[in-house]
Formats: sequence, structure tokens, C-alpha cells
Amino acid sequence: MAVEVDNVPEAKRYEARVDGESRVAGVAEYIRTPELVAFVHTEVEPEYEGRGVGSALARTALDEARSANLRVLATCPFFAGWIARHPDYQDLLYQSRSRVSD
Repeated sequence: MAVEVDNVPEAKRYEARVDGESRVAGVAEYIRTPELVAFVHTEVEPEYEGRGVGSALARTALDEARSANLRVLATCPFFAGWIARHPDYQDLLYQSRSRVSD
């Protein structure tokens, strides 16, 4: 099974399609700023679950974030869990630099 992932900036999401089908098998929605991309929701159609569609979405989106020199905020539980299982992507995670002073 071949999974193709495309960024669709006007929809603020990545879309995955399987084996050249026109039907969208899964999406990863995001909010992007000049310095940061927040992944807020990922959804894979039930018939494609467990077949690598979510992983393809995460890997493509995170590789593009790295290429664009963006920090990543993983508010989506799927992305947060995926990054936790793939340490080579943990360097992308946004770390708050603000501190509360007394």
C-alpha cells in the first residue's frame, strides 16, 4: 500500500491518499505561524486505521517542519504520542522560553 501525503495550505492540513485514490484517507490539521506549527487534530478514516496512514501524515508533516526550520507544538494526542515514540523528531518540539518571575 502506497500512502501519498500532500500539504494543502489553503485548508491548513495535510491530506493522505492511498494507492492513488482520489478519496482522502486521513488528515492532519495545523495552525502555522512564521516560527511554529501546531498540529491540532489528526483523523484517519476507519478502513485505513492501522495501515500506516497516520504515521505517513506525521512523518511528512514533521519532515516539512524541520525543512522550514519550524518548532512543533503537538496539541493533537496522535502527534504527541507519535513524537514520543520517535526520538529523532523530539528536537522539533517547542519549548516555552517564558518564565514567571516573583
